[in-house]
Amino acid sequence: MTNPYIDDPKSPPAEDPQIGALLDAILPHVAFDGWSDTAFQAAIRDSGVPGAEARALCPRGAIDLAVAQHDRGDAKMMAVIRAADLGEMRYRDRVAFALRARIEAIPDQEALRRATTLFALPTHAAEGARLLWRTADSIWTALGDASDDVNWYTKRATLSGVWASVVLYWLGDDSLDHQATWSFIDRRIDDVMRIEKAKAHANNSVLLKPVTGALSFLLSGVHAPSRKPPMDLPGHWSPRR
Repeated sequence: MTNPYIDDPKSPPAEDPQIGALLDAILPHVAFDGWSDTAFQAAIRDSGVPGAEARALCPRGAIDLAVAQHDRGDAKMMAVIRAADLGEMRYRDRVAFALRARIEAIPDQEALRRATTLFALPTHAAEGARLLWRTADSIWTALGDASDDVNWYTKRATLSGVWASVVLYWLGDDSLDHQATWSFIDRRIDDVMRIEKAKAHANNSVLLKPVTGALSFLLSGVHAPSRKPPMDLPGHWSPRR
């Protein structure tokens, strides 16, 4: 799957109006029928989009609309981050702000619960993993991440795990104004910061220097994927620069 921000890394692609209409129409049905063909047929009926066009836009039916809902949430989050004044925030607070903005961009908790169940199925797990990665990439992109080495991957892999845990926690959170979820986000980011500190200590350790130095040399050829087409691979390997 290509990166959706390949043309403009700072701006998500505009939502197709007909897909948007189908998505708005399917959400009331998802609570009862899930992201199913029954819900998709109801969305076609309620949206007024011709069935043939709906199938052409969404070959997998409701699954494609579940993906569209995820992308809509990412786009809303990026708009909030771009509009916010983050200059005085510590970097860990910027990440926490982004995660909160992503949660607040979810219009329907039950629709997300159903989507989480859908993408946990073995047949759709790969799609679910791509969506987690895409959200992590959206956050780092919106925050202006300029890494071009192995850190590009480790940042997104780590944040993907954090985001997955935040979603699961939020789905079971019944606290006032999601205060428990906001505290959970802070704790998870603190955990990540402790890991980063441990990595820094390891890199500076005299005893571990032969190992960490060799590993750094080995990974020095890893670079972030190109933002310009074609992008057939998730990254590339080149001689050390």
